[in-house]
Amino acid sequence: MTFQYLLQLVISGLVIGSIYSAVALGFVIIYKATRVVNFAQGELLMVGAYVCFAFLVQMHVPFWAALLLTILFGMVLALFVERLILRPMIGEPTISIIMVTIGLSLVLRSLVAAVWGTEILVYEPKLFPQEMVEIAGLPISLEFVWCFVLSVVLLVVFSVFFKYSKAGVAMRAAAFNQQVAQSMGISVKHIFALSWVISAVVSGIGGVLIGNINGINSSLYHFGLKVFPATILGGLDSILGAALGGMIIGILENLSDGFCKTYLNLSGVKEVAPYIFLVIILMIKPYGLFGTKEIERV
Repeated sequence: MTFQYLLQLVISGLVIGSIYSAVALGFVIIYKATRVVNFAQGELLMVGAYVCFAFLVQMHVPFWAALLLTILFGMVLALFVERLILRPMIGEPTISIIMVTIGLSLVLRSLVAAVWGTEILVYEPKLFPQEMVEIAGLPISLEFVWCFVLSVVLLVVFSVFFKYSKAGVAMRAAAFNQQVAQSMGISVKHIFALSWVISAVVSGIGGVLIGNINGINSSLYHFGLKVFPATILGGLDSILGAALGGMIIGILENLSDGFCKTYLNLSGVKEVAPYIFLVIILMIKPYGLFGTKEIERV
């Protein structure tokens, strides 16, 4: 394995990892607000990618307008799901809510397959320039650069939102203690709705970025499951952890795949590598790099 090939694996891993980080942010937001892992995250990503495709390719809407309409659609979908499906589950056991999100994932998956089919669809025209630029002596497509930059900007924007905005502070307060937040006049129900809206928005944008690189099909929801190890690595309740975990998993995934192809003549390792890392992470650091340790006394 040459140094140039190794550097190429790291750079491409950073690009994919940045998108992992953006989608992992959706996992973290919902978990911080509701203490529930949303197993429909991959389906929200898939829906966003297909809706943008419908606006951009089928309706010939300009890209930035199509992206804005996709974001608005994701917000409406999230509010619909939270109000009609999840809000009645408040107070129910956590496992019941998790099962609801699994059921939601199956419904969204079936609807996408029914409307758009299962064939691979390609964004035309491409969202980003296809020219090549040199980074550290390596030719890199500009679409990879744009995807990386947009993912990082998305992470920075939401980090600033959580730290400094009134709504972000309210979300952090509700995540820390819902009863105390309610006593301070914070509507926990509104916080739940806002968390789902933000999660749907970041997942939809992540789906658009992935769709631009690889095309889209009905198996795109697997991307959400591949993001889960990144979320666990960083810590389920840490925004910084989501950012770093996504980057780390993206790089490790690419390096393991390149190593196995070069030295062991094995292919397809990239598909299972995140889950292998997930098992290792849970064995060594169950709460992730930045997750909050919970101590239970019995």
